Amino acid sequence: MAALAKDRNTLRRDGKQMEPPVAAATLIYAGALVAINAAGYAVPGATSTTLKAAGVAEARADNTGGAAGAIRVPLRKGWHQFANSASGDAITLADVGADCFIVDDQTVAKTNGSNTRSVAGQVADVDADGVWVNFA
Repeated sequence: MAALAKDRNTLRRDGKQMEPPVAAATLIYAGALVAINAAGYAVPGATSTTLKAAGVAEARADNTGGAAGAIRVPLRKGWHQFANSASGDAITLADVGADCFIVDDQTVAKTNGSNTRSVAGQVADVDADGVWVNFA
């Protein structure tokens, strides 16, 4: 492509929001931890080794009756709070800066569950209400 010879409307994204296409027959609730599956479609967080954490759903996305990619889900990156896993796999302040792992669409854990869980993001903080996860 040749160099510009006039003004150009260059599209941009701030890197904090995205709208990936939703997998077929999938319901994602607002506030859910959302991941991208091996086919490139958004799905709710779940115990799996093939997911890539993407962010948090800003709205409900109901594609239960649709084909893959029929709708998109608005996501936001940054720090978000999720439920902490059970006591044996609970995240503590000592884990700040370490990766945490997806249990389901609202819960994260300290370990990969014997290689059964995907990385959710980095632990940013832990308080009485849950774990703050950074989706970079």
